Amino acid sequence: MNINLNIIGYFIYLTITILIIIKVGKICYKNGNVYVAELIPNHEAVCQKINQVLLMAYYLLNIGYCAMTLISWEKILSVNHLIEVIAIKTAIIIFIISTLHYTNIIILTKYIHKLIK
Repeated sequence: MNINLNIIGYFIYLTITILIIIKVGKICYKNGNVYVAELIPNHEAVCQKINQVLLMAYYLLNIGYCAMTLISWEKILSVNHLIEVIAIKTAIIIFIISTLHYTNIIILTKYIHKLIK
């Protein structure tokens, strides 16, 4: 019986990355409410909506990107290669998540006062 390591790799990769994305998203959402509320005092409803939109965009972008990267995987021929590919692809996702997080902070900090005036 010939086991397709790519299919196993897809399942492991998507499981790991989606769990990371959901966990980080929940943490950022919880702490983001406080951060956005500090940027826009006395506008709690607006802060909540901004944070919800950021969370939804975060989930859609990251989970969608993870799914799209599956088409770029090469044929996996060994378990060692499988572990290597999963580690590299997961590291890329973590890097993208951190970059997006800091970009959101910069954008919110720099432009939020223009939005509420």
